[in-house]
Amino acid sequence: MSVVNRPFKQHLTALRACERCPQMHKPVVVGRPVTSRILLVGQAPGDKEPQLGRPFAWTAGKTLFKWFAASLGWSEEEVRERIYFAAVCRCFPGKNPKGGDRVPALDEIENCAHWLDREFELLRPTLILPVGKLAITQFLPVAPLKEMIGQSFSINYRGHVVDCVPLPHPSGASTWHRMEPGKTLLEQALRLVAKRPEARKWV
Repeated sequence: MSVVNRPFKQHLTALRACERCPQMHKPVVVGRPVTSRILLVGQAPGDKEPQLGRPFAWTAGKTLFKWFAASLGWSEEEVRERIYFAAVCRCFPGKNPKGGDRVPALDEIENCAHWLDREFELLRPTLILPVGKLAITQFLPVAPLKEMIGQSFSINYRGHVVDCVPLPHPSGASTWHRMEPGKTLLEQALRLVAKRPEARKWV
């Protein structure tokens, strides 16, 4: 893990204290302060992540870390030490009365984009891993998963040129990554990540 510099520490302190979205449930969920060139961008914490104090702390996280173990040979601890975990929204949005978690509102997404913009400035990532449709559409045009997963895209995110390898959401409620063509496309995407110099330098 790289040494965390002062501006990045200040950023994380400000992020933890964010009160921009009154409908969001506190606390803010923040990943480890690793100055990585790989940014994983999730959608939003679930109800367990605020209690456990880390992103992808529950069922979806178990699946996500299995993916990285199979493709990179990294344990959960190693993934958390080598990849910076961000998200479209950093707070739990709350439950939808009709079931499931509430989808963040557009103003909440834009409020939280401020933090991601700052992380791009501070970390200068070269690889973005958006996880799930909401995260993917922050970086790429809306399209079916089968047209996105398994590919690497060179994008310009608010003035930052970076490579983007989308991943499906590892939710237990989703069968996409367990069925064809999703299963094969996911394996293809993970191979792309494993070939990246940002990943290989740790081997």
